[in-house]
Amino acid sequence: MKKLIAMGSLSALALAPAFAADAKKGKDTFETTCSVCHNADSTEAKVGPGLKGLYKKAAMNNKKKPSDATVSAVINEGGNGMPGFGDQLTPAEKLDLLAYLKTL
Repeated sequence: MKKLIAMGSLSALALAPAFAADAKKGKDTFETTCSVCHNADSTEAKVGPGLKGLYKKAAMNNKKKPSDATVSAVINEGGNGMPGFGDQLTPAEKLDLLAYLKTL
């Protein structure tokens, strides 16, 4: 059993670099998918809220603390007038987008 766990852990570590999030790609995704409704360089609202400093905020508009899980839920499911993008973005694009949002 310990060998299986160790092998699984080694396999996950070997694959980790292939799944590393890329903030530059996330910026591209933001510009093509999100920037129509959201500002990246300010907190000023467009159609949706400005996202500058998103991960530094105490709470998002839905009153939840920004984390990968809560931001991903909004990206996937939408809410408060925002459509969900769970089916439009690949898992890698979502990870890249999260990496970019952390840079704002």
